[in-house]
Amino acid sequence: MAYLGIVLGFTAVGLLLGLAVVLTMLPSRYVKHSPASKESVSVQVLVLGDIGRSPRMQYHALSVARHGGRADIIGYHESAPHPDLLTNPRIKIYPLAPPPSVLKSRSIPFIISGPLKVLWQIWTLIRVLGYQTPPARWLLVQNPPSIPTLAIALLISVLRNTHLIIDWHNYGWSILAGTKGRDHPFVEISKAYECALGQAAPTASITVTHAMKRQLEREPYNIKSPILVLHDRPASIFQPLKSLPDRRDFLEKLPETRDFASNIIAGQTKLIVSSTSWTPDEDFSLLLQALVTYAKEETACPVIVIITGKGPQKAIYEERIRDLQKRGELPNIRILTAWLTMEDYATLLSCADLGICLHMSSSGVDLPMKVVDMFGSGLPVAAYSGYESFDELVKEGVNGCGFETADELAIVLKRLLSEDGSGELKNLREGARKESDLRWDEEWDRILGRVLGVVD
Repeated sequence: MAYLGIVLGFTAVGLLLGLAVVLTMLPSRYVKHSPASKESVSVQVLVLGDIGRSPRMQYHALSVARHGGRADIIGYHESAPHPDLLTNPRIKIYPLAPPPSVLKSRSIPFIISGPLKVLWQIWTLIRVLGYQTPPARWLLVQNPPSIPTLAIALLISVLRNTHLIIDWHNYGWSILAGTKGRDHPFVEISKAYECALGQAAPTASITVTHAMKRQLEREPYNIKSPILVLHDRPASIFQPLKSLPDRRDFLEKLPETRDFASNIIAGQTKLIVSSTSWTPDEDFSLLLQALVTYAKEETACPVIVIITGKGPQKAIYEERIRDLQKRGELPNIRILTAWLTMEDYATLLSCADLGICLHMSSSGVDLPMKVVDMFGSGLPVAAYSGYESFDELVKEGVNGCGFETADELAIVLKRLLSEDGSGELKNLREGARKESDLRWDEEWDRILGRVLGVVD
């Protein structure tokens, strides 16, 4: 509780100092063009995270630019972003300065470094949103993270005469509850903060599911402004496999699959792909336990599992994988971790036999983008299904299968990867290919393009 008071105190002080600065040196304000044209539409896209690992926010910027508008995307410039962001003249990246390395040092107690990091974020957000970027008609902000993003976005939108839209991917408080527990005071205050800013801030809100929209309309959120549902859809870079020679060429080129390419092509080895940010909301022990159970079957088909992504728990799971291999519990199974370019990742999905998703929704109403990308590549999925919005994306027996336990996942693997299950797997792939026909551009134009004024 003491730490909570310190964080909130520093946040309040930072906001007051920031407000004092901007009031004495007010940023320029947006002036509406009359008559308005598509080319005059300007949008700031804000994510307090790595731009390269925020596909939905990148797609927003690309969609605005595709219709002739101007998009400024603000966030941390760490991993490589979508290649089109770098070449499109109507998109400009404004990187946020990361906190000084001293604040990341373990030599400084978190009770000190945490509040100082929040103050740093407040300062960099105000500087970039208020002064480095030109005034824009719209500010589209990703939530979560909520603190301090929503408060700063609201402040800047008022000062610069900008319409604020919140893109709700999930809830910040529910993610925090995953580590602190739902009854922790910090979680309760974070929830109240998020609800209050959600009510006060937006011109409109966007959600990723209908289930989330229903929640935001009810207690405790009670958002009265318009709420639009914009389902995630795959970008054009994710496409089903065009030909078997293309599959062979890619598998023989990729270092992770080069040695197994001929067996994968022949169907003697199955290729499974999973993507993760290696955080607590994805329990990879479910996959490892399922693979151990699967490997006990005498007739089990050999499997190559490639897990892509970066994150805090990667080293922990890599050590577990090594231990299982040393103990001989994964015969005929190779588990590899990789970090791929966007192009290679998209092609790998189209070449795989099955995708695995272990996303466990902290709120129960969000959806994993990785499944969207898998469907865009024509790849059927086995996905964790223990949350309300699951069936808004995955249709059981049509484009994928659900599971909630390691034993259930093991049963799915045995069934789909066996010779007898080849027909079912083929049908699921056809279902995924049909799902791939639903694309981001069409969905965005229909839902958000008209609101922003870039689509008639």
